[in-house]
Amino acid sequence: MNGTDVSSGVLDRLSAEWDALTPEAQKAARYVLENPADVGVSTVREIAEAAKVKPNTVVRMARQVGFDGYEEFRAPFREAIRQGAVSFPDRARWLQDIRKSGDLGGLYADMVEAAIRNLEETFAGIEAEALKRAAEEIWNSRQVFVLGVGVNNSNARNFTYLASTGMTDFHAIPRPGSTAVDDLAWANEQDVLIAMTCRPYRSEVIEAVRIAKDQGVRVVALSDSPASPIILAADHGFVLAADTPQFFPSSVSTIALLETLLSFVIAVASDEIVDRVDRFHRRRHELGIYDGEAPE
Repeated sequence: MNGTDVSSGVLDRLSAEWDALTPEAQKAARYVLENPADVGVSTVREIAEAAKVKPNTVVRMARQVGFDGYEEFRAPFREAIRQGAVSFPDRARWLQDIRKSGDLGGLYADMVEAAIRNLEETFAGIEAEALKRAAEEIWNSRQVFVLGVGVNNSNARNFTYLASTGMTDFHAIPRPGSTAVDDLAWANEQDVLIAMTCRPYRSEVIEAVRIAKDQGVRVVALSDSPASPIILAADHGFVLAADTPQFFPSSVSTIALLETLLSFVIAVASDEIVDRVDRFHRRRHELGIYDGEAPE
């Protein structure tokens, strides 16, 4: 097991112990979950200052998850640094050229850089096996509810639309004129809820996840922090990078991860899914929805 695996294990333990932590220890844990790269290079006092807690709180947090103290807690993060982080192609020259391309070149470069960085950080932090487990849960369920509000409502509907080419019983919620909790009224342990929200977290999404869990629904959550309320409550949680130079959170990683999750669902599905997709598109050709002849 390499250093990155071990440090990820520490983060998993922090998430698992979240409810048992005091409010002050949760502040320290939140900082660690959201800034793991800082732990290996920071003293207990520096972490405490950044998290706005006392150093003793950081030590207690470390002990809560099974370490003798902060130094032992920090060791896996230092090992991850020694072994090297995930490396990506060098784009510095290209981005510099963009910045010189005109009055808006700087903004263009910032947006491009943020989008690429978000994708890289998102997928670097997610294991294929975790996506496979979520995909199997989705495929084996009775119904799948996909919840997003605001901009994520469009993302939820896009995912549901794509899924409908080969699968039935996918529902984007809240439905027009309804609320998410009403749409989930008859959902139970046979069903799956895919929920998404980024900071500032939408209260109706948090509440819907809580109610769904009470009803036995399995939850797949997409959010921008391992300390997000819906990630902490989820059976399958995936952390997104959503930073942007603009005032709105980026949807680039959300859309990419949803498309990847759907591809995994299709990959783990039974063979009939291929025939369904083929029949769906042939029907569209027959109805004249597509321009051109149907493929042989």
